[in-house]
Amino acid sequence: MANKFSLFYGILYKSYTKRTMDIVLSIIALAIFAIPALIIMLLIKLTSKGPIFADVPQRIGEGERKFKMFKFRSMIENAHSLLRTDPRFKTLYVQYKKGSYKLYNDPRVTKIGKFIRKHSLDELPQLLNVLLGDMSLVGPRAYYPDELKNQQKIYPHTQKLVKKVLSVKPGITGLWQVSGRSEINFDERIVIDAKYVDEISLKKDVMIILKTPLVMLTGRGAV
Repeated sequence: MANKFSLFYGILYKSYTKRTMDIVLSIIALAIFAIPALIIMLLIKLTSKGPIFADVPQRIGEGERKFKMFKFRSMIENAHSLLRTDPRFKTLYVQYKKGSYKLYNDPRVTKIGKFIRKHSLDELPQLLNVLLGDMSLVGPRAYYPDELKNQQKIYPHTQKLVKKVLSVKPGITGLWQVSGRSEINFDERIVIDAKYVDEISLKKDVMIILKTPLVMLTGRGAV
């Protein structure tokens, strides 16, 4: 009886309760961070050329559906495209791919961008993605298509885990973010996110949400 109840509760949470919690908490968070977000937007416009929001390709979400992720721009204009096409960044792009699609001391990052990336403030606009239903507050990382394709070539044993991770909505925060963030390579990160998918529950989501502010404040593992 206990196992049947646990199974029913798990299905109920994944199908209904989690989405309700996403909507309610996102609205509350948007209200709390409204003024800081406006300040960040102003600083971005005053200190560097380019749009307020990052101009980046779509990400892969639930069911391999692509979506536009909203993020505050923390790099120079067209940083994503320049890294892949500008000869000046050829060596940097090689380092980027070797480093599990992360770069330390990235020269494309602006002064304001360095601060908001360290404390994950560049991700505040993703609350809009949650309201739109593209993302959840808690979930796996949302990958770029080329990143996911190339990483699976490097780590072919992760392919089954990737399918599992793509069966749920990606999150603003997640188990891997509170377990080391960018210090964790792709193969380790996929294992952690797949474990989250297997164990999705209200208790686990609340635990991750409560841990997230400390990670944001300390900037641990950020690039």
